Amino acid sequence: MQQPPTYPPQQPPTGSYAVARPTNTLAIVSLSLGIAAYIVLPFISGIAAIVTGHMARGQIKQTGEGGAGFALAGLILGYINVALSVIAVVVIVIVAVIIGAAAVHNGSNP
Repeated sequence: MQQPPTYPPQQPPTGSYAVARPTNTLAIVSLSLGIAAYIVLPFISGIAAIVTGHMARGQIKQTGEGGAGFALAGLILGYINVALSVIAVVVIVIVAVIIGAAAVHNGSNP
């Protein structure tokens, strides 16, 4: 009877491999809230995205975790959303004042 072939023992691979850093949870939350700010609860989600984005960046600097891009994107989306919300409120107030002034000028009594 023939013996099965023998193979030399396998050696572990040589060289170094990059270990993936864990992603900071607050960075993911910031990005999610930054996106949600354009869909649900615009102003509140925008503020929450800004707060969590700044917290995530601070944690990332201390711990060396990944997710800096997520945190930055959440911050940018949050700031843009808050700015657009403020502009929208200012425009609504200006339009309301103009309509009110026109109604008073025309003698209308609402």
